[in-house]
This record gives sequence, C-alpha cells and structure tokens, in this order.
Amino acid sequence: MVELKTENAENVGKENVDPSEEEEVMEVDESVEVKVFTVEILRVIKDLQLQHGLRHGDYQRYRGYCSRRVKRLRKTLNLPQGDRRHYKKRDVTVANLEKANSDDRFLHIPLMLAERAWSYAMQLRQESNTELRKRFHLIQKLRKACGYALQLQALCASNCCDARTKLEAEAYSAWMHGSLHFELSLWKSAAENLKKAQVIYENLAQAMPEEEQPVYRAKVEELKPSLRYCAYNVGENASVNDLLEMRTGQAAGLLGNLSNLVAQTKAESMDAFQQTEWRGRSVTVRPEKVRLFLLSIQELDKSIEKAKDVPAKIELLETVLIDCKDSIAAIKDEIKQDPKLRASATEGTTGLIGIQYLLAYMSYTRLKLTLERNLFLVAQAKQTLDDPNVTGKSSAPAPATTAVGKKSKPQDLSRLYEIILQNVTEMQQLAGMESDAGYQAEMETLSLSFRAFRCYYIALTLVAMKRWREAVAMYERSRKYAADAIAAKASCPDFNLQPELQQLVATIEGCKFSAHAYSVLEDDGTEDSVLYGKSLKTSKPLYERLSHYKEDATLNSRNPNVFKLVPEMEPIPAKPLFFDLALNFVEFPSLDDKIDQKAAGGKAGTGAGMTGFVKGLFSWGGGGGASK
Repeated sequence: MVELKTENAENVGKENVDPSEEEEVMEVDESVEVKVFTVEILRVIKDLQLQHGLRHGDYQRYRGYCSRRVKRLRKTLNLPQGDRRHYKKRDVTVANLEKANSDDRFLHIPLMLAERAWSYAMQLRQESNTELRKRFHLIQKLRKACGYALQLQALCASNCCDARTKLEAEAYSAWMHGSLHFELSLWKSAAENLKKAQVIYENLAQAMPEEEQPVYRAKVEELKPSLRYCAYNVGENASVNDLLEMRTGQAAGLLGNLSNLVAQTKAESMDAFQQTEWRGRSVTVRPEKVRLFLLSIQELDKSIEKAKDVPAKIELLETVLIDCKDSIAAIKDEIKQDPKLRASATEGTTGLIGIQYLLAYMSYTRLKLTLERNLFLVAQAKQTLDDPNVTGKSSAPAPATTAVGKKSKPQDLSRLYEIILQNVTEMQQLAGMESDAGYQAEMETLSLSFRAFRCYYIALTLVAMKRWREAVAMYERSRKYAADAIAAKASCPDFNLQPELQQLVATIEGCKFSAHAYSVLEDDGTEDSVLYGKSLKTSKPLYERLSHYKEDATLNSRNPNVFKLVPEMEPIPAKPLFFDLALNFVEFPSLDDKIDQKAAGGKAGTGAGMTGFVKGLFSWGGGGGASK
C-alpha cells in the first residue's frame, strides 16, 4: 500500500478519461509522413542528474524533479491519467508517436518514470545501511524502473525512432536490468546485461562525432568496476568477455543487430551533422545556420570570377562577411547554452573540442574573407595610383592605368596594407591555434609578404617627398622582407603571393638605384649644379659668387639679388652679470642719534612725514609751499 500511495500521489488533479480511450488504436494515414524522432537518452539523463541534485548525491531532490517533470509533460502533451477523484492509468503508446502533431517528448514520459523509480531506489540504498528492511523496497523500485525502461525500449523499437535512439534505449534497458540483477546477486545475468550496455555504448562512441563521444566513454568506464565484481563472483574461470557467448543464439542475434544499427547510426549522423575539414581535422557542423553558410561559400570563388569589376567583387565579399558573422554568433550562442562547453571555454584548455574547433575555423574564415576584401581594395587603388616614379624609370607591381575618378596616393596603399597586417595578427592570435607550429609558420610568412608591400609603398611616399635616403632604406627593407617570404618553407595555401613578391623584388632594384642617384646629386650641392640642363635657384647674393658664372634671371628683375644692405644677425657673447655678495656681510653704522635730533629740532616736519615731502615736491598744499 505504501508503494501504491507513493506512485499515485502525483495523479491527483487529473481529468477523467473515457474508457473507450484506454487503448488508443489509430489507423495511420498513408499520406501522412511519420516523423522520425531522435532522443539522446544518455546525454539527457546525465545533464538532468547534474543539474538537479546528483552532483552532490541528493537522490531525493532528483526524484522530486522527475515527478514534477512527468506532471508537466502529461499536461503539455494532453495525456492525463484522471481527475481529482478518479485515476485511470494511461501509458504512452506507439499511436501517440504516429500522430501528425506528435512530439518526441512523449518518449520522455517513460524515461522520467524510470529515472524517478531508479533515484528512489538509490535513495533507499543510502538509507538501507541503517534500516535493513528498506532493501526490499529498493528491489521493488528497481523492478519498476526496469518495467518503464522496457516500455521505453518498446516505443523506440518502432519506426518512429532512428537507429541511435533504438541503440540508446536498448543500452539503457540493459543497464537498468543489470543494476537490478546486481542487487539480487544474480551475477551472471547482471554481467550479461552490463556487458551488453557497455558494448552498445562503445559502438555508439565510435559512431558519434568527436564532441559527442565523451559522455559514452565515461559511461563505459563507469560500468567497468561492476563488471569486474560480477566476474569475481561468477568465478575465476569465467571471463566477462565470454559471458555474452553463454547464450549463443541470443548473442549472435544481438551482435548482428548491433552492427546493423551502428552502421545506420553512422549514416544518420553523417546526414544530420555535416562534416567539414580544416587543417587535416574533421569537425562536425551542428548549427543549421553554419551549415547553410558553409554550403553557400563552396562556389564563392566562381562567383567572384564572374563579377564584372572590382567593386562588384568587394560588394559580394561584404555580403558573405555578414552571413559569416551571423554563423559565428550562432556557434557562440550554442556554447553559452551548454554548461560543459562554457566551462571548458572559460578554463582556457589547450586542446579544442569539436564546437570550439569549429568556432576557430569560422573565425579564420571571417578573417580570410576580410583579408580578401582588403586585397581587392588594394587592387582598386592600384588602378588609379599616382606613382612618383612614373616620370623616371620605374615599374611598380601594379602600373598606373588611366581610370576615371580620384587618383590614389602611395600612402593610401600603405594604410591598406597596415590594415591587412592587423588581420594577419588576428589570425595568429586565434584561440587554440597558438600551439600549432605549422599554422604559425604560415601566418609569419604571410605577415612578411604584406610587410614587404607596405614598405614598398612607404618608400614611394618618401620619394614623392624627395627624401631619398629614407626611401633607399625602405626599399632595402622591403626587398629583405620579400626575399625572406620567398625563401620561407611554409606558405599559406589560401594566398599565393609568390609571383607578386618576385615581381616586387625586380621592381625594387631599379627604384632603389634611382633614389640613390637622386640622393648623390643632392649631396653634390644643388646650388652649384645644373641637372638636365635646367638652372637651379640660389639664395646667395651676387657679391658672394662673383668667381662663379651662373645664369640668374632674377638679376634682370626689379629686385635683383646683388647685395644685402642689412647684415644678418650674428650670435655674440652676452654681457656678464655681477652679483655683490659682500653686501650681506657689511655692518653699517647706527643713525639713530641723527634721526632723534632731526625730530626734536623741527616740529612742523614731525607730522608731515613722507606725505609732506611728496606734497612739497609737486607743489601741493597751497601757495606757502610754492613760495618756499
């Protein structure tokens, strides 16, 4: 009776059910397509257990959560078991799964019922250490959990579930029966069921993508101690690996069915999760937005080639970049929703799991597309480049062409290459790729290449400013960077810059010698030299250069530069300052006696003081003062 009250306590408050609806038999319309559900049973129960008490071994809290979960599911799915007064058992059937508006949450009802009974049994196991009678109650709860597990397995065995769900339900039922037989000391059957669950989980781990494998491998390791204990109790001559072979017919059927389901699971996983490869590692693409983006960029190169001009190519890449950023946001949202992925991301582990590796790949794709867009901006600027070497003997990497619009200057291209170098730096700092030596070598070669181009256009800027020596130094540095990039063993496969670097080296040779020649001519003295038959202006007056003949047209003008009438200012030594330091040590005689005599002799001057002196000096104070 206690057990009955416990199980029926949640059924208070349910609606009446018509007896005719006790067994729902529905004829499935052939025109309606039956849905195929996927329920990751092991991952679902592990997440729920960790979130609701089992992280700290609180089975009672988890049991309460399972009861509330079942109540919410029945209310949401409109599958009540009675009302406040009456109770009518109503289990989930295959007909519920075959409905047009069916939901995979129907499968969660028997799963939560099994978990509730199992958690109650584990709670009773903790209490049975002091109360031995509770062990009988424990066995009854495990039997009930096995019944719900069998019900779940029967539902998943229908055509409404895929191969993965069938395997997981079979493994879950085998583990639950193995736990029951373990408590009943039925060592052979317990070992058979536990070994069956272990084999299924091992095959599932091999069939699943990399990020799905840890939960199955952890379950396999969890079953090993129980299997060793069963083997010990069976006897020394019995091997756990041979326990499945005791029933030859059943074992052969199990292994054959298992291999078929595993093959089907692999095929379904490939269809459900698209695989993409980057740097020799396959990564699973789960988010739908990311899969659509990866499919859309497969023909991106052809679309760029078909674009009519450079602005059209830039616009196409900017559109793709927006989609790439949305895909990265979808991956980050998935990492935030999964507590395990969020914890591993905050810990900063060196090894990247599947979803984090996918994030690194998408971040690299975004930076690569940004870099390609910037390279097209460089190509657009080169079409209207105002090259200062055009008047001389030069051949830039991209010769100037007649184009309509504003001309670009070399400093504009140097700024673009500076932005490109920032993109390369972000590529080098991608999370998880710091320890990849090959990747870092490729990024270093790419950085050297763009540094060479940037130094070249800085040199062109200096040439336009007639700073020849600095220009020669920048040409030499550009040539060194280009030579190092050409000689590097590792090169980025996404950017082939070798032909442009070789052309840059050939161009720098002529430009460097030209700038060097200009610097030498400038050092010879531009005031006394005539270059290319043109006279150079000078600031010296005629009287200072009478011994040198030089045509100067300014001598025939209104203001000839013949002689400077006002001499130039010249620096001279300043007048020294003297300080009388001895004055501080001189003792002056006292004049108190003279001051007292003057005050006694003249009464009129006593009250006047300084004011009277000033008035008398400027003739203030009336006519008497003026007459004196």
